[in-house]
Amino acid sequence: MPFEVLTPEEMAECDRRAIAAGPFDGFALMQRAGAAVAALILERFPAAAHIDVLCGPGNNGGDGYVVAELLKRWGVEVAVYAEGAPRGGSDAALAAGKCTVAAQPLAAFTPRPDGLVVDALFGAGLSRDVDGPVGRVIELVAAAGVPVVAVDLPSGVSGGTGQVLGASFRATLTVTFVRRKPGHLLQPGRSLCGEVVVVGIGIADEIVTSVGSTCFENGPDLWGGHLPRPSIDAHKYSRGHVAVFSGGASATGAARLSAMAAARIGAGAVTLLSPSEALAANAAHLTSIMLRRADTLEAMLAFLEERQPAAIVYGPGLPPDAETGRMLFRLLGRWRKPAPAVVDASALTSLAGQPDLLAAPSGGRAGGLVITPHEGEFSRLFPDLSKEKIPSKLERARLAARRIDGVVVYKGPDTVIAAPDGRAAINTNGTPLLATAGSGDVLSGIIVGLLAQKMPAFEAACVGVWIHAEAAGRFGPGLIAEDLPLALLPVLRGLHAGSVEISGSG
Repeated sequence: MPFEVLTPEEMAECDRRAIAAGPFDGFALMQRAGAAVAALILERFPAAAHIDVLCGPGNNGGDGYVVAELLKRWGVEVAVYAEGAPRGGSDAALAAGKCTVAAQPLAAFTPRPDGLVVDALFGAGLSRDVDGPVGRVIELVAAAGVPVVAVDLPSGVSGGTGQVLGASFRATLTVTFVRRKPGHLLQPGRSLCGEVVVVGIGIADEIVTSVGSTCFENGPDLWGGHLPRPSIDAHKYSRGHVAVFSGGASATGAARLSAMAAARIGAGAVTLLSPSEALAANAAHLTSIMLRRADTLEAMLAFLEERQPAAIVYGPGLPPDAETGRMLFRLLGRWRKPAPAVVDASALTSLAGQPDLLAAPSGGRAGGLVITPHEGEFSRLFPDLSKEKIPSKLERARLAARRIDGVVVYKGPDTVIAAPDGRAAINTNGTPLLATAGSGDVLSGIIVGLLAQKMPAFEAACVGVWIHAEAAGRFGPGLIAEDLPLALLPVLRGLHAGSVEISGSG
């Protein structure tokens, strides 16, 4: 399955290049798009007694005129309501001219309880707030509870950000073309799209590739070729040694969750670095995880230099005070060959008050860094990258990744993984089952375990996010964080066998 995600601007460029290359001109592409929508309507809503097609003045409206004409030819009772006339000479004007269903003003529209609404008003390219007659129609349709089929994207949802501009339809089915857009995957747009079906209209994959999108839908198609597979002569240290830093006696569980997840995902050895006061508590709960006393910076650094772990987790269960953040960067600064670090939980809280520590040095950051903030942590770490200033979660994540010269896992129901080179992935299998204490610590452990096996940081973060959610979705209700490391196994086995069955959660 193609996994590129196209911005509205990139999709427009695909259209332009496809038209230039042939064999289809713009009107032919419009006809193919409308035909695909009409066919899906008949397939999914055969009992609809009446279909109202709402058409805007642009190409989205042109698709709607094609839909209406085809439905009429196929014997469906159909009406067209237009919000403005298409620009003269445009493909939309040509479609409107060929439509034999007379268009009525949108202001005259009233939904019928036994009907279906086709939203072909604005699509993914919307850049202004929806109000006036369109806002009124959205309210009427919502109040009537009539099912909506959206062409490309529900009108009112930004194709670039997923944010609602004024008001939006809530679709039962959204039919989009060639590839998904960010608005299909980012909240709240994702929740307003209903089922999303991507249809081809004759634009070749080579055209899409030539446009050079750097945003992707997260899943095995994106990173399956990077999954680590132990060689026949592997030993525990060749499979990667992970170091996890534990909190004090009353805060040891988070680090153990990370440690167990790192081991389950395939790291050959995991060592928990524990303060003296927590040794007994940690020892009582650990079997295959190694334990090392580490009370001071010097003791921690001595372990790192002596054992050279392949990756570290820092943050789960640590104190959220300023010293926690300073300690991390002292360690990384004095470690002669620093390994990749996954930074989460209390360490992010600590760093929020010390932005200079997280900002990347001019020469780049040795070893590599992955941070995993949720919405609250992100807003504290990057207060200038607020929703109000930058509506797109995708863009906020990319800016943060460039700032720290590391990978940002911006968590949520629409987790975005961003790399400093501009690549980004949007996760789509998230589940509310992960809204449980400790699940984030498990995610950090999964990512660090993949890093330890020499997986590149961006791909490791993408795999970690997807597998974490997939395991939770398969486990189902009743999940707690302690269940997650073991729940990884069927997902991992399916991936390695090349036969993973997607749960479809979220």
